[in-house]
Amino acid sequence: MSHGKQGRQEQRDTAAGRQPGTGGPGRRSLLGAAVLGAGGAALGLSGTARADDGRGGSGGRGVDSLPVPTVVAHRGASGYRPEHTLGSYQLALDMGAHVIEQDLVPTRDGHLVCRHENDITGTTDVAAHPEFADRKTTKSVDGKSLTGWFTEDFTLAELKTLRAEERIPQHRQENTVYDGRWEVPTLEEVLRWAEKEGQKRGRPVWLHIETKHPTYFRKLGLGLEEPLAKLLRAYGRHREHSPNFVQSFEPSSMERMSRLIDGPRVVLLSRASSRPWDFVESGDPRTVADLVKPEGLKWIASYAQGIGPTLDLVIPRDAEGRLTEPTTLVRDAHAENLLLHPYTMRNENTFLPVDYRKGTDPHAYGDVFGALKTYFATGIDGIFSDNPDTALLAAADFVNE
Repeated sequence: MSHGKQGRQEQRDTAAGRQPGTGGPGRRSLLGAAVLGAGGAALGLSGTARADDGRGGSGGRGVDSLPVPTVVAHRGASGYRPEHTLGSYQLALDMGAHVIEQDLVPTRDGHLVCRHENDITGTTDVAAHPEFADRKTTKSVDGKSLTGWFTEDFTLAELKTLRAEERIPQHRQENTVYDGRWEVPTLEEVLRWAEKEGQKRGRPVWLHIETKHPTYFRKLGLGLEEPLAKLLRAYGRHREHSPNFVQSFEPSSMERMSRLIDGPRVVLLSRASSRPWDFVESGDPRTVADLVKPEGLKWIASYAQGIGPTLDLVIPRDAEGRLTEPTTLVRDAHAENLLLHPYTMRNENTFLPVDYRKGTDPHAYGDVFGALKTYFATGIDGIFSDNPDTALLAAADFVNE
């Protein structure tokens, strides 16, 4: 490392609340290079540090084996394929994503399937199935009134007759060419896929698994945590150093998971003024703004190993949508040995901060590399991205500066 690069790294360490030169918060040995795996060669990512078995130079286990910044494929490579399909997951893995995300909701007969929401109106062709017309209904989910079709009203066999579709075709019209190609996958199918792909590559396939609306589903008798833990145990993914995270916007879900498995747990955090739904149900008055304070982070660290904040909690935007100054969240979380995987980076102008948009077309790509560099400079440990190839290139640029 050149003297100039060393100085920049020390500045990043200090900003992130780390001891200069350690590259990591406290006892956690975070890696100082991006290991992009087999997909990196295919993408032509030269100059990126590599090591045996896709591990970084520390030779660590579990979370410590992941490169930093870690690129988490948000719902798979959802910038290019309909989200939460085996096609989206496979593309993300082939691109070299370090971790691939799944969101979990249950069927009526208790199977865990991968959908961002239990409302499948916009992500499947269910509306085109006359045999399910009478299943359309209005429900209150976490205080929001929704009209459509819901996974908990279908058996797995019925759900398997549907096909996935692009969720935001107005922004990603090219993705619609894949509408109808893939089924809604079960988590068990994903675990089998990950096991097969891991054997093929000679290294584990990392997953980031979210429990969606756990309080809502538990009240329906469809608790998510116990069947999730059962599946993780069946596939040997329940241990401390297993290659997966579990995550939720409801802290109580991760507290429950802490009693069921030993693997890393992550609490997701929405906008500062919001309250987790389990807090609303239990009467807990705390908001996300309270949870990102040092005392809130200390409480999270008592049962979890990381947080997944919205990017606006790391660097807020002003009234015009431009980035302002970073908060102390990275430093404060690292002080509690919590890693940070914020969400979500997307390439399109409409999703980027105003200062990183290009032109006037909201669907066109903006200066996503510039935005990623700014976020990486705060000291975050990773990032969720719909476009993992873009995020991987930005991570390689960042660590090779």
